[in-house]
Amino acid sequence: MDTHTKNEADLENGLLDNRKQVVVRKKVGNLAFVSGLSYCLASCTMILVNKYVLSSYNFNAGISLMVYQNFIAVIVVSFLSFLGVVTLEPLTWKLIKVWLPVNFIFVGMLFTSMYSLKYMNVAMVTVLKNATNVITALGEMYLFKKHHDSSVWASLVLMIVSAIAGGFTDLQFTAIGYAWQVVNCFLTASYSLTLRRIMDTAKQVTKSGELNEITMVILNNSLSIPLGIVLMFLFGEAEYVSQTPLLRSPTFLMVMTVSGLLGLAISFTSMWFLHQTGATTYSLIGSLNKIPLSVAGIVLFDVPTTVDNLLSIFFGLIAGVLFARAKMR
Repeated sequence: MDTHTKNEADLENGLLDNRKQVVVRKKVGNLAFVSGLSYCLASCTMILVNKYVLSSYNFNAGISLMVYQNFIAVIVVSFLSFLGVVTLEPLTWKLIKVWLPVNFIFVGMLFTSMYSLKYMNVAMVTVLKNATNVITALGEMYLFKKHHDSSVWASLVLMIVSAIAGGFTDLQFTAIGYAWQVVNCFLTASYSLTLRRIMDTAKQVTKSGELNEITMVILNNSLSIPLGIVLMFLFGEAEYVSQTPLLRSPTFLMVMTVSGLLGLAISFTSMWFLHQTGATTYSLIGSLNKIPLSVAGIVLFDVPTTVDNLLSIFFGLIAGVLFARAKMR
């Protein structure tokens, strides 16, 4: 082969490699977009469906809804494990004992979220949830000696101001709804902080020495069912559930089942999106996702509002985005 022919061959191979790289980049970009869109849709729809079940149907049993959603998640994940689609760590007694403390917090986080969502509109729930970031940041300082820069604290202050302003201008203000949401913020922050420590301990008692996300999903949901049933009796929901005609409605049962599947979809799509992008993009998109959710909540449920309330919601959502960006630095 002469030099001219060899150069032509090298040029063709180089062009082919470049084309392959472009195709790979496009494929990765498409997967990131699809996974991100799937996560956003699942997350938004899950909250809106829960609000629909609790408010539009006037279903006065948030804990029972939680238990049913947990049951759906356990059935689906167990079936996927049986088919070999997902891998689960064996649920040994040692692992269960280690995980129980964080599961108690997880259950409290879920059922307080249900109760706050019943009494409050979606937009204000979203804004008040920002208080979780404040509590978490303080917890990180105290427990993990982690320090945050001024931009983080500035966004946190903006969150607090917008939440207070939102409460004062909320035409549907209910003390009980706000009380449930405040408790939920503390429990959500506690879950996040506790999970970091429990995961390290839990890995030590698994057979593989690892603890994947799917195993955490089955752990949380399966352990939540018996505790949730106890809470149903303590809060008087068991009697209500046995008497309500809603559970004899196929449409209502279908909506409840969809809510359970959406809860599981959030777990899978969040893991997929995180794998395709990274923690930074995941955090930022999660904050941006609250904006269409809040708008949808106001429009779909015909929430009466004022310009002042809308502005406080807007600034609260922007504070969440600024917080996510500040944490990236």
